[in-house]
Amino acid sequence: MKDKLENSKKTVDRIGHLAIRVKDIKRAKSFYVNIGMRLVWDDKDWCYLEAGPGKDGLALLGPGYKDAGPHFAFHFKNRNDVKQIHLQLKKAGIDVFDIHDHRDGTSSFYLKDPEGNWLEMLYEPPGGIPTNK
Repeated sequence: MKDKLENSKKTVDRIGHLAIRVKDIKRAKSFYVNIGMRLVWDDKDWCYLEAGPGKDGLALLGPGYKDAGPHFAFHFKNRNDVKQIHLQLKKAGIDVFDIHDHRDGTSSFYLKDPEGNWLEMLYEPPGGIPTNK
């Protein structure tokens, strides 16, 4: 796989967020807000928080959240970069899920690394991930 990807032109812009599973979404959200993270997106079974000027993200996935599991995400500033890396990975024979648009203006796809860890390739719109707060 490494040889197939070495000639890739696109590289990730940054590691943008981690997503972790939590047993009690209210308790976890309160904890992270109280240590200084900013609540960006709040839903019944998951939330998204950011920290610092780099807007490092943390997604808290409640027990009922089924759209994704624990993962880390690479963020891209350009939607076409996500499409390009998706195509590059497919051409290299790596299994990738389809690209899908999210209600917050982002779009992404998921895949597993060779060790079985889930990761997400995510387009982050100008100005960052919008809030529903």
